[in-house]
Formats: sequence, structure tokens, C-alpha cells
Amino acid sequence: MKSYKNLKLLFITISILLLPICSPSSFQESEVIESLVNRLKTKKPSPSEQESAAVGVLRRLLPSHLSSFEFKVITKDACGGNSCFQISNYKNSSRNSAEIMIKGTMAVDITSGLHWYLKYMCGAHISWEKTGGAQLASVPKPGSLPPVRNEGVMIQRPVPWNYYQNVVTSSYSYVWWDWERWEKEIDWMALQGVNLPLAFTGQESIWQKVFAEFNITKGDLNDFFGGPAFLAWARMGNLHRWGGPLTENWLSEQLKLQKQILSRMVELGMTPVLPSFSGNVPAALKEIFPKANISRLGDWNTVDGDTRWCCTYLLDPSDPLFIEIGEAFIKQQIKEYGDITDIYSCDTFNENTPPTSDPAYISSLGSAVYTTMSKVNKDAVWLMQGWLFYTDSTFWQPPQMKALLHSVPFGKMIVLDLFADVKPIWKSSSQFYNTPYIWCMLHNFGGNIEMYGVLDAVASGPIDARTSNNSTMIGVGMCMEGIEQNPVVYELMSEMAFQNDSVQLEEWLTTYSRRRYGKSVNEVESAWKILHRTIYNCTDGTANHNKDYIVKFPDWDPSVNNQLEIIQRRKFTGVQQKMRFFIHETMSFLPQPHLWYNNRDSVTALKLFIDAGNELAEIPTYRYDLVDLTRQSLSKLANEVYLSAINAFQDKDAKALSFHSLKFLQLIKDIDKLLAADDNFLLGTWLESAKKLSSNADELEQYEWNARTQVTMWYDNTKSVQSKLHDYANKFWSGLLDAYYLPRASMYFTRLSKSLEENEEFKLEEWRKEWIAYSNKWQKSVEIYPLKAQGDALAIAKELYNKYFI
Repeated sequence: MKSYKNLKLLFITISILLLPICSPSSFQESEVIESLVNRLKTKKPSPSEQESAAVGVLRRLLPSHLSSFEFKVITKDACGGNSCFQISNYKNSSRNSAEIMIKGTMAVDITSGLHWYLKYMCGAHISWEKTGGAQLASVPKPGSLPPVRNEGVMIQRPVPWNYYQNVVTSSYSYVWWDWERWEKEIDWMALQGVNLPLAFTGQESIWQKVFAEFNITKGDLNDFFGGPAFLAWARMGNLHRWGGPLTENWLSEQLKLQKQILSRMVELGMTPVLPSFSGNVPAALKEIFPKANISRLGDWNTVDGDTRWCCTYLLDPSDPLFIEIGEAFIKQQIKEYGDITDIYSCDTFNENTPPTSDPAYISSLGSAVYTTMSKVNKDAVWLMQGWLFYTDSTFWQPPQMKALLHSVPFGKMIVLDLFADVKPIWKSSSQFYNTPYIWCMLHNFGGNIEMYGVLDAVASGPIDARTSNNSTMIGVGMCMEGIEQNPVVYELMSEMAFQNDSVQLEEWLTTYSRRRYGKSVNEVESAWKILHRTIYNCTDGTANHNKDYIVKFPDWDPSVNNQLEIIQRRKFTGVQQKMRFFIHETMSFLPQPHLWYNNRDSVTALKLFIDAGNELAEIPTYRYDLVDLTRQSLSKLANEVYLSAINAFQDKDAKALSFHSLKFLQLIKDIDKLLAADDNFLLGTWLESAKKLSSNADELEQYEWNARTQVTMWYDNTKSVQSKLHDYANKFWSGLLDAYYLPRASMYFTRLSKSLEENEEFKLEEWRKEWIAYSNKWQKSVEIYPLKAQGDALAIAKELYNKYFI
């Protein structure tokens, strides 16, 4: 290990290289966007309140250094006209004075400056607790903080906004959070510079009050709201009732939580994005207003069109009642939360196609949606996901896109280019036909756990978009479906909110490794170079959704000759799907997991990680990465083993089938043992957080069922037809592998062996019945799973490496 003194000099040198006085973006903000930014500033707390909020973040992060920093809110004029943070030495001769002065245009800019200083001057690292947490051991003691050279540094935001969240993150990641967990998340957001967060918690309480004005009863809403783990899709009109009903305790506690969330966001100078009315209404409204233009939407992923859950009701925007309800909802939010924002999210046709492609109709639809906001708040801005332009590109041709995008005054709509990291729409739509947009990274589907990234695209994509001809880009954003995975990806994406030029990734990853583990270790730095060009450099344009055979076991009949041979001729990358949710596999062919790199390379990187264990074993960030990389390498190996088992079955080689199937099952057991050695990969914590929110036995049962169902079957099934969304939210969690994925695979291979022994075709239907019955029983069960890690992660990783890769 190099001496701390040498490390400090290295970090200071790197920080100077990375922290130039940034010049303003070449894209000049239009008057209307600048007016929006300035107007929103009037809704912010006073400078002293924001400074206190920034101090609160420091107190929770690094309480030992409270007196080491001084914070001050400054004007944009002091930043050259843009939002910025400034870091300098504190000029005071007093012995007990602060050491470092950090100034910013908002509290969130100050906390961004604090994070930047800790990263690049002190070699620290901050990530989610479930991805290893913060590495702060490298921060010198108070009184010894490294000074900033010369007159200090100023970092401007090249674009005004740093957006955060997806409309489904609230269900995949936040659903069971209490205020303690939310406070940590908002601190993380503040340190990453997020200033435009989605704030969807607790909206059902608002809807309950609004719909009461239209004679909708609480009983009617029991059929309308989804259960806690499925609220995101009920809000979008994809489903109703599934997992419900919501209790009064849930409604009141979530509203209380939302008020705490919003209060903290506002204190930090953030602009929350609140929900608005998209037309999704309870079935009872059609009976109460029989003349209203209410239509029933088609089925969304039920197995047989079960109307208990599917086919929700949509109030046409052309109906006067649409504006009445939308206006009432905005008013009720302002009554509950105060006048805290002008930006509202609405996605009327998220994975639902409009009834007609007539541009005039689409324009009237957009105008009506915006009117529901602007009648109450004349300065309202509609923020819309651009996901529909990707998933339903056949429908959304230029005339239809223009009709929707131009249905409101310029500057009154902001589009999220949701999948810009892989499929940027701005390039093919003339900058969304001159509509302001935010360049977003989607990255994750279903909260799956898989090492994956497009770091090169993230490091350059926002810069290319911002500096392109006639650019209308006004922000960057992170729109993952689930968080707490791949910390390197999110650290880089967050930093792009402050980068004026493309990031040189080889150098950046070297410093990342040193910061994440708190020291320079050659082996892991070499490993990160391999990971950069393999796992974190996917270039095939495929939406990465983990379909590894362990967590998404194939539902297919391997008895038909040549099926596997045909598939093996194809690239082992899987069939690209545009929809977030995938059509049920009534498979006549074997689905393929996404593999965009050679697994031998990841195994080489794993060996380097293991070799670094003597120096890093006690560091949580290292242990997390070690377990994650070992898990990934073994999971990809398991895919190969599965294929070998299927080949053996088709060759009628019972001995080889037994060998490979037992190896596949053993891999599941071994990966479960590995994951059990790290607190961050446990099923128990997910289930316990759900149960913790309950106030009685009924809620306890309901919440645990919601939590178990979301990560397994997800949606409805029959005795012989599994959910179309089964395993969509699959997780590599200890407990889930051993208790759920292992029995399912074991049932399958047992039946395969039996079909060979008895010289008959594989009975797919019987296997389906067996494992679906098992799944439904498990969803309702109440077994307790560990909340604390067991075992030595490094020793287990070494053991498994030697067992499978030597």
C-alpha cells in the first residue's frame, strides 16, 4: 500500500486536472427556460435555511467535520450566470475556524461541492448503503484537510437540471421505505447534485380526497388502487386492485411521509416533480357520470383478460369532466403541500396506445392534459416520459409526435429522453421537434441485480447532445427502474451534471477504484480496466434485462428436435424487446440471456479482485464488488451448464443430463451461500422492511404477500399458465435462490430425467402446474429469512473460483 501522503498528493493532482474553471455551455438557454428556472427560485427557502439544510447533510455524513466547512448560498451572477458551486480555502486566521469554504447557488449545489471536494481532494467515495456505502476513511482528520490550490475551483452546471427517478422506481425500490431510509436517499441525491426529483409518494391520499368530491366512495377505490408493491402500474392505468386494497393506515402514513420528503427536498433547493391527472379513473365514475366519455382500455399482461385486474377506465381528455378532475387534483396537492413546484409529471399513454392516430385528436389530448395543470397554476410545466416514442415507434410517427409535443406552448413541456444511453430519440426527432428535453440514462429494468453498463455512452452522450446543432437539451437524468446496483454507473452519470467535456474513462476509473476502496491496489485497478472494456461497455443496443437461467428459468419444451441447435447459431444476446414488460413465453424456442462480453474476461477480473483480498477484505465496498462479480461470473457459467443439460437431454444421454443438471442446481446453492455472506444481498431485509410498515395482522399478511409476489410471479396466473411478468423483477438474493429458484429448477430437471428414463416426451404442462402451485404457496408463506450476513465473503469467493474456474 502506498503511503497516505503520496495518495493525498496524487488526489490533489488529479483533482486539479478534473476541476477546471468551466465555461458556460454553448447551448444558450431560451428565455422561457431561463424564466422557469428563475421563477422556481422564488419558491425556495431563504439562503440561511438552505445553508442549514446543507449543514444537516454534512452532519449526517461526516459529523466529525462539522466545524471544518463553511457553507454559503450565492447568486447565479457570482457564478457567471449559471448555477454552480465554488470551493476555496476558508480565509480566517482564527485557530478554530473552518478550513474549507463551499459556496453554491442552492443548497443542493453546496452539497454537490462538498461531495466533489471529498471525492477529488480527499479520495472519498459515497454510494448507496446496499452497494457498499461510503468510504470516508481516507478523509483526513479535522484541521488537516487538504487545501485547495490558488483561488479555488468553480464548477458550473452546463445545463439547469439533474433529474432523478422513474415512475416505477417507487414500487421496485422505495415501496417499503420509512423516513429514516428516505432521509438517507435525499442526502445521497443532494450529494450527487440532483435538483429535479420525482415525488410520487402518498398520492393515493390526494386521489381519495379528490374523488370524494365526485361521489366516489372508499369502497369504489378499493377496486381502483393497486396494492403497495404495484401502485406504480395502477397509477398508470395498467392494472387495478391487484395486491390491494389499501388500508387507511397505509394512506395516512404515506401522505405523512410525502410531506417529510417534500419538506426536505425543498429545504435543499430541489424542485420536486409532482403527479398530475392522466385520465385514469375508477370504474364507478362511469356509473356516476353515464354521459361522460369514458372508455375501457385493453388487457395489459393478465393471463386471460381477467377483468378483476385488467382493462382499466380512461376518461377522454375531450370530456369537460377531465379538466374538472385534473384541476381538483392540482388544487388538492397545493392545499396539502403548499406552492412548491411548477413542474408536473403526466404520461397518459405509457404503454397504452391512443384510440386514433389523428394528429388533431392527439393535439387536443395534449392541450387538455396541460389545461388541467395550467388552470390552477398558470406557470405549470408538463414533464413527460419519452418512453412511448421508443416502445411504440410504429404509432408515434413524426405527425403524431409533433401533434403531442406542440400541443402546449413552447417551454411548457419537458420530455425525458428516457433511454438516451442506448436509444436516444433526440437524434431521430430533430431534438424532439424543438421541444426542451432531458438526456436520461435508463440502465436498469425491474430492479434486477446484474453488473452492466454503457460507460462510454454515459461519459460522452450528454456532451454530444448538448453541443449538437440546435440542441434543446436542458438537463441530464437517471431513470432506472430500480436502484442500489452498479454504483460505478450512477456515480459517473451523476457527475455528468457538472461535466463540460467528455470524461476520460481510463483515468476516471483509476481514481474511482482508489476512492471506492480507500487506497491504490494494482490488482483491482487492473480489474477495473478489464471491467470497463467488457461488462461496462455494452455496445449491442440491447435493453439489458437479466434473463439468466437461474433467475428466469425457461418455460419451454426441449423435446422438439433441433430447437437448441437452431438457437445456438444465433448470437447469445437474446431477442431485443422494446416494451418494458415481455410477452409470455409460450416458447417454441429457447430464450437467450443477454451476454455482451466474454465471461472468461470477467473471470480474469475476478481473480484480480480475489488477489487483492489481503489488503481490502475489511472494506465493505470491496466486499460488495467481490460478491457481485463472483455472482455474475457464476451466473453466466450456469447459463452454459443449463445449455449442456438441454443438449444432453436432446441427445438422450441420461448420464450427461444428470451431471449437468446437478451442476446447475449446485451452482444455485453455491451462489446463495456467497450472497448470504454480504448484508446487501439478502431476501430477509426486503421482506422485513415490508412487514415493518404494517400496523395489524391483516396488513402484515398483505404486505408480505406483495413483497414476495413482486419479485417472483409478479402478476396473475392460472394453475397451468404462469404470469406473463413472472421473474420480471428477479433478484439475486440469498434466500430467494435457495427457497424459490432452486426448487423450480429441480422440479424441471427431475421431470426431464424421468422423461428419458420412461422414453416419453417432456410433460411441460405438468411441470408448469407443479412449479406454479409451489410459487403460489411460497407467495403466501411466512418463513423468516436472515437479516444479517453469515460467512466470510472472500473465503467463499476463493473457494468458488477454485471450484469452478480452475
